[in-house]
Amino acid sequence: MGQNSKSLIKGMSLDELQNWCEKIGETRYRGIQLYGWLYKRRISNPQDMTDLSLRFRNYLTDHTELNTIFLDSKMSSNSENTIKYLFTLADGKQVETVSMVDGYRHTVCISSQVGCSLECDFCATAKMGLLRNLKTGEIVDQLLYVQNNVDEPVTNVVFMGMGEPFLNYDRVLKAADIFHDPRGLNMGASRITISTVGLLPKIEQFINEKRKYKLAISLNAADDLTRNKIMPINKKWDIREIIKAGKEFSKMKRRQIMFEYVLLKGINDSAEDAKKLSELLVNVECKLNIIPYNETDGEYLRPDENTINEFINILHDRKKKNGYRVLVRWSKGQDIAAGCGQLAVN
Repeated sequence: MGQNSKSLIKGMSLDELQNWCEKIGETRYRGIQLYGWLYKRRISNPQDMTDLSLRFRNYLTDHTELNTIFLDSKMSSNSENTIKYLFTLADGKQVETVSMVDGYRHTVCISSQVGCSLECDFCATAKMGLLRNLKTGEIVDQLLYVQNNVDEPVTNVVFMGMGEPFLNYDRVLKAADIFHDPRGLNMGASRITISTVGLLPKIEQFINEKRKYKLAISLNAADDLTRNKIMPINKKWDIREIIKAGKEFSKMKRRQIMFEYVLLKGINDSAEDAKKLSELLVNVECKLNIIPYNETDGEYLRPDENTINEFINILHDRKKKNGYRVLVRWSKGQDIAAGCGQLAVN
């Protein structure tokens, strides 16, 4: 695939591309043109970049690598307009990406790492361990590939695929900036969501930098004892600290934190859990996203429908007092293991 001997420029920012063009003897304006071709027009063949000189196009062909991911396989859901892509990277490692179309909404779920190191007990990706962080170009190329191969325009991007995005903070935010840039993919900041299990220093950095993207925190328990068991990271930064940070995020102009809560049978799905969760969110302006568990080969199961409904009803009954909004997300593509927490490769 030649990536070791060629310059990898996919994933460079506009300023970086301009500097790179200058370094090889081209004008900075060439960097602006190249940025538009790579991201706005989503072109990866230099010979198709028609307003560049033939000499520059030939240089790009001979000396750069513009493709960072290569399709291995794809699986389409039988019941929903959902596709799961398996991509091979230049070093042979693999990641998964999911495209979900629902009416006019086309959401792409993007991976940020090969595997994950955080050991959330119910997550298939965590069983892989962490192999490495993705490069910015490998993150960006996931979205570019989907948009080039699915007719419906991408409306939303969620960093909720394989990996913990905040453990690859700089590259994830750089990719998000390319998605958001009007000269890039021109996506609204409110259509880009970054999810974290609760890495407090990175949440604080995200807030201090006044990032405009949406932030989702995976809560998944209403008490520290339960969260310690299923999410070991909680032993470092507990629930109260995480909720306090989420409350700070919601103070930013037109920003509202989203807490995600995966319902696990017999673990965090009781009426008492629902009441405790509601009390935790008193005076926190937030969205509460309830996700019935998507089963993998592990020990955890999805609660039955009555338990799910009772849990949700308790939250709804108490939300007027507490101010949060309750949403229920039934993950798409479960029949192809494309749901939340199901992404993993051998």
